[in-house]
Amino acid sequence: MSIRRQMLEAASRAKISLGDQAEAVVEFIVSRINKDGGFKDRAGKSDLYYTVFGIEALSVLGARIPRDKITGYLAQFEHGQSLDFIHLACLVRCWANIACPVKPDICNTIAQRIGNHLVEHTTIYTCFLALCAYQDLGIEINDKGIFLDCIDSLRTADGGYANEPDIKIGAAPVTAAAVSILHYLNEPVPDTAIDRLFSCIGPEGGFGVMPQAGADLLSTATALHALSVAGAPLVDIRKRCLDFINGLWDGRGGFCASSADRTPDCEYTYYALLAMGHLS
Repeated sequence: MSIRRQMLEAASRAKISLGDQAEAVVEFIVSRINKDGGFKDRAGKSDLYYTVFGIEALSVLGARIPRDKITGYLAQFEHGQSLDFIHLACLVRCWANIACPVKPDICNTIAQRIGNHLVEHTTIYTCFLALCAYQDLGIEINDKGIFLDCIDSLRTADGGYANEPDIKIGAAPVTAAAVSILHYLNEPVPDTAIDRLFSCIGPEGGFGVMPQAGADLLSTATALHALSVAGAPLVDIRKRCLDFINGLWDGRGGFCASSADRTPDCEYTYYALLAMGHLS
């Protein structure tokens, strides 16, 4: 199962925790769709990055997805020649989410660009996005070396992983990405990486970027996903994590990033669904 599909499967279980709030979440996500078919960023502009989360949130909640409208928005990007690497990966994921196969010539062009970027700018985040894109494009990974070498080179002394070699402290989202990559490439996950993730749980009940950092929804969702796929037990942290997530619920139907950032959007609402799904 691909990374995207396993995340969707997990997030779909969030309906158990949401109960009657699920309808409000759907209404919030729908309100974030612009006339051109893209989902709004923080400034209200259509953005492929936020469109990924918008489509996936509607999908896991069983809501209607306006595929024709979204397809029109995605089609304008063609081969993705105007996009940076992150948004190119988002374009691939959007097409996969609406079950619309990418044309072979476009698929080949995108795959080549992703491969070139992976070689030129190798970070754990780049590796994670590239692996997701390759899976969604149906491209088999024959040589795992570039992924494994990157992960090995960016391991930190605390057992976690950093995204750059000059960073010496492991970050929860980066460590989660490394764990996920290793899992999906059928490689062993170091116990120290699991310990590092658990060490990032804060007094609020969620995970922070690192120990003693304030908890946030991105770190919480990505850490829970990584721990789940690695088979780590979540029973002991379930209640306090759910309490943390519920505390970020916004009356308009969305979820916020953290106690310090109370602006709900598609991204963090999806992360809330993913986190709750793993805890359900």
